[in-house]
Amino acid sequence: MNEFREAVLIAITTPIYVIVIGAEILFSYFHKKHYYSTKGTLANVYLTVLNLSLDILVRGVCLIVLNYFFQFRLGVISNVFLYWFTLLIAEDFMYYWLHRIDHYCRLFWAVHITHHSSEEFNLTVGFRSSVFQPLYRFIYFIPLSLCGFKGIDIMFIYSATQIYGILIHTQTVKKLGVFEYFLSTPSHHRVHHGSNVKYLDKNMGMVLIIWDKWFGTFVKEDENDPVVYGLTENIKTYHPLKMVFHEWINISKDLRKPSSLKSKIMYVLGPPGWSHDGSKHTSRQLREKQGKTH
Repeated sequence: MNEFREAVLIAITTPIYVIVIGAEILFSYFHKKHYYSTKGTLANVYLTVLNLSLDILVRGVCLIVLNYFFQFRLGVISNVFLYWFTLLIAEDFMYYWLHRIDHYCRLFWAVHITHHSSEEFNLTVGFRSSVFQPLYRFIYFIPLSLCGFKGIDIMFIYSATQIYGILIHTQTVKKLGVFEYFLSTPSHHRVHHGSNVKYLDKNMGMVLIIWDKWFGTFVKEDENDPVVYGLTENIKTYHPLKMVFHEWINISKDLRKPSSLKSKIMYVLGPPGWSHDGSKHTSRQLREKQGKTH
C-alpha cells in the first residue's frame, strides 16, 4: 500500500516539478534575474541523489523502528479524517524540532549545512538535501508511533509535506496575504536561507509557521534588509566531497586546538559558531554584537 501511495505521489509531483522549475528558469532568464546557474543546479541534483540513495537504503530500518514503538501506542484515532489531519499537524510539529536542533547543535548542523551552502535560492535548492539526515530523522517521529500513528503513515506524510517544502524555495513568488499568518511561505523561507544576521536560524517550519511564532524563531522578510543567501562564511566550492564534509573538516580542526575537554564537547555539541576564544560567534552572539553597534 505504501509503495502504491509513494508511486502516486511521484507520478503527480514529477510533472509539477518539471513545469514549475522550467517556468522559473525561463522567468529568470528572460528577466535577467540570475536565479539559476549550471554549476549550482548540478550541485543540487548531486546532493539530492546522495540523500535519496541513503534514504532508500535505510527506509526499511526506519519502518521497523517506528513499528516497534507502535506496539506500545497510547491509543488510536478511529476517525480517518481526524487521524490524517492530526498526523499532518503532529508530524510538522516534530519536524520543527528536528530542524531547530539541526541549526542549534553543530553535530547536526554539519549534516544540514549542505542545504544552506548554496548562494542561490531557487526551486532546485529545495532538492539540495541534508545528505545524512535519513540516518537519524526517524528518531524524532518515534513519539508519533507512541501516539498511535503507523510507521508507514508517518513516512508517507513526511514525503507529502516535503513536496510543499520544496515548492517554497523560490524568489519568484512574493508574499501571500493571509497565508503568511499560518503557513511557511516563500517569503518566510527566503528568510530561513538568509545569511543576514537578523535572519540566522529563523523560520524553521516546513508547512506551518505557527511553531516559529510560538517558540520565538520567527522573523518577517524585511524589504529594507534584502536576503543574502548562503552561509556567513561561504564555502566557494563545488567539490563533491567538500560540499558534503566541509563542516566536519572544520570541526576536526577546532578539536585539534589547545582547549579544555568542555570546550571540545562544545565544538561538537554546542551551537554553530561557538568558540572557546571568541574567534568565532554564534548567531545569538552576532545579533547581540549587531545590536550594540546600532
